[in-house]
Amino acid sequence: PQDGADGKASSADAELSALLTRREALNQGQELPRSSAKVCNPYTEFKEFSRSQIKDMERMFKTYDLEKDNYIDMMELKLMMEKLGAPQTHLGLKNMMKEVDEDLDSRLSFREFLLIFRKAAAGELAEDSGLSALARLSEIDVSSEGVKGAKSFFEAKVRRCSAAVVQRQSLTVDQRLFAQVHAVNASNRFEEEIRQEQEQRKKEAEEQKKRRAAFKEKQSAF
Repeated sequence: PQDGADGKASSADAELSALLTRREALNQGQELPRSSAKVCNPYTEFKEFSRSQIKDMERMFKTYDLEKDNYIDMMELKLMMEKLGAPQTHLGLKNMMKEVDEDLDSRLSFREFLLIFRKAAAGELAEDSGLSALARLSEIDVSSEGVKGAKSFFEAKVRRCSAAVVQRQSLTVDQRLFAQVHAVNASNRFEEEIRQEQEQRKKEAEEQKKRRAAFKEKQSAF
């Protein structure tokens, strides 16, 4: 038993040493091997979330990406969980990383970070897991689009499948219709959010223009 404990401690020390070495290399401006992470367009791949939800997740990701390398490593994940009020053991952090680290590089890309919220919304995380605590304590509401309410396997699956994939499965006509309607609604919602963002930017530009005009008018008065 003592040898096993020593082995675990040695493994943890080795991992910590590797992380510190990597961080030192970054600080010195050295180039590190690039990961073969998937290129991800979050708005098209994670259609179950609205643009505002994804932007909230992106803000959170960037907050804890302290090295600004577009990844969250083990040390940054440790800090994140401490800040959220749910500190984890080294083993707990490894288990969290393992569940969504698809390319096995011991760090989370933004896409892998989004997988946490996808799993949380679909009810695929154990209630007492570290990832469940992260999603819950992040204060990012993934239930507003009704995804979290999809308790059954079918509903959660349909919300993530395209109509073409659904049609290849042995689903009823009503189920296929539900999937198609949901896909149309998601597309309409996406377009509406883009339109609202454009209108907001236009409004801000007009207000800025008015402020500049008022400022020039005051200057000319002198």
